[in-house]
Amino acid sequence: MTTPTSLREAEMEARSRRAVMESGDWLTVDEILQLPGVSSSIDCAQPAQWKQQGDIFTINDHCTEYYPAFGLEKDAGYRPYRVMSKIIDIFKDDKSGWGMAFWFQSANSYLGGLKPQNLIATDPDLVIDAALDEVQEILHG
Repeated sequence: MTTPTSLREAEMEARSRRAVMESGDWLTVDEILQLPGVSSSIDCAQPAQWKQQGDIFTINDHCTEYYPAFGLEKDAGYRPYRVMSKIIDIFKDDKSGWGMAFWFQSANSYLGGLKPQNLIATDPDLVIDAALDEVQEILHG
């Protein structure tokens, strides 16, 4: 049975998903392969391997898989930041790809109101601490 609360929750999630997709922070495999400086040794299977190994996560929107651009290190030929696998491991039992997308792109009180995605390159240890804090909130909330 559909309740007013479940309808509101579905509308909120739909709005949140739209905001994530409209942020411009997500890339398809083809878009990754076209980035300037992407190593010629990367083929279309490589991003799928990153995901399978837990080095990156994806979201699926309208049957298309998207990778977080903020999770790819430009200076390393657009390979996943090392910190990504640690954060994915922290969230693996608690958050889906979409759940991680929402977390990375939301202001975080542990990070002084900054978004985790904006600190991956500059303060990865702090982002790990914020992820651990988030999981503790889930467990003890």
